[in-house]
Amino acid sequence: MKSFDEVFSERRSVRRYTSRRISGKLKSWVLDAAMRAPTAGNLMLYSVIEIEDQAIKQRLSVTCDNQPFIADAPWVLVFLADYQRMMDCFAFAGTSAEQREVERPREADLLLACCDALIAAQTAVIAAEARGLGSCYIGDIMENYETHRDLMNLPRCTFPVAMVCFGFPTAQQSRRRRPTRFPRRIIVHRNVYRSITRADMEEMYPPGSDGEDIPAGCGAHPDAAHQVRALYERKFASAFAAEMRRSVSAMLENWR
Repeated sequence: MKSFDEVFSERRSVRRYTSRRISGKLKSWVLDAAMRAPTAGNLMLYSVIEIEDQAIKQRLSVTCDNQPFIADAPWVLVFLADYQRMMDCFAFAGTSAEQREVERPREADLLLACCDALIAAQTAVIAAEARGLGSCYIGDIMENYETHRDLMNLPRCTFPVAMVCFGFPTAQQSRRRRPTRFPRRIIVHRNVYRSITRADMEEMYPPGSDGEDIPAGCGAHPDAAHQVRALYERKFASAFAAEMRRSVSAMLENWR
């Protein structure tokens, strides 16, 4: 098992995996760790779907922004914000349908459930890293809401907020340089929020900065402004970003 420092200092997203099988015992250990994650009021407002059907993985590799490695991942978990379970419990306990409709979950309840689900997902990622498993978050699971709802038979008060692919990294992935992070002073504020300056932006995106988690091509530009414009085009003005916005809006309408 890796040391505490190794788990945090060496972690990077892993998108290529060896053929080594992940044992049922290791999967169980990771899931047990995830279920011990902090949760609001001990309500555990999340569920986890293990995607074992290869046909479903193949479909997700297309609907999640055409990323073939998803289909090749040995273990795929979808983390749902889940208020449906509590609503079912309320029904079983004798609350009326009228009460449940008046007091049905709203946006605040969804956000709380999303927090629970993401904390559980990150706990699973760290537990997996400690045992030598690589992982990669797939935020694109929030796209194509109607397709994913039907594919995984999701009820009304659920939403797939994150998907994580797991597997033992290839040698190349293990050697890959870690992506850089912004300076701490950009991220950590004291008492109140501090807006960045242009000088801060230039420190965030120095000439030639690159890394797999920074959009391809940004590092080819000599200055921060070019890099940020490339980032805007790749992340915020892209077709997948537009689809994610549409998809989440559709989910919110369904939730309401």
